[in-house]
Amino acid sequence: MKKGTLLLGAAIIALGFTSCKKDEKEWQGDKAVDTYVVYVDSVEKASAGDAQTDWDQIDAVYQLRMSEAEASLANSKDSIQAQERILASKTKYEALKAKMVVAAAPVPNSKQQLRNALFGEGKIGDDMNFGWVNKDNILAVYQQFVDTAEANKDNYSREDWDEIKLMYEALDSRKNTVEKEGLSSDDNRKIAGLKLKFAPMLTFNRVGAKTEEMKEAKE
Repeated sequence: MKKGTLLLGAAIIALGFTSCKKDEKEWQGDKAVDTYVVYVDSVEKASAGDAQTDWDQIDAVYQLRMSEAEASLANSKDSIQAQERILASKTKYEALKAKMVVAAAPVPNSKQQLRNALFGEGKIGDDMNFGWVNKDNILAVYQQFVDTAEANKDNYSREDWDEIKLMYEALDSRKNTVEKEGLSSDDNRKIAGLKLKFAPMLTFNRVGAKTEEMKEAKE
């Protein structure tokens, strides 16, 4: 009887020890998730300037906290709820990260903004390389160029028109090459019509912008 009592006591102690270990794992799992969620919330509350300055360090800590939370997910008391909390914080963090990336992106200078508008984002840089213009897309390039210039002609400064003239001449030079590469007669005819429309627009507005600039300088 005494032996049986001892065995039962040992079993209860072992069960209690196992239960303690389980409770500790659950506590650690929940704590890791809590730490991750609280960290993301703290990043959200930080000022944009501080977050931007320390973003690399913030992201490094974030990756660590997220890894710890995901690794301990199975030990959480309510793994489904814990998973939902992790996903919600991930979504929140990715939104914050996207804002930081946009804020960190360098703002193009006025000339590059003009080129982007006339040709498409990043198509023409300081090297003025028109190699991407070919017989298949040159009509569309001219069309966008002329349409954009016409839509914004009243807003361009003299410097803008000087830059537009420079780019227009470079595009025309590329057209001479493209013609030899098989530019269709129909596209060539349509481009000629666009050039006929643009040439007086360029001359008139460029002179007008220069006159207006001189008038403002005298005043």
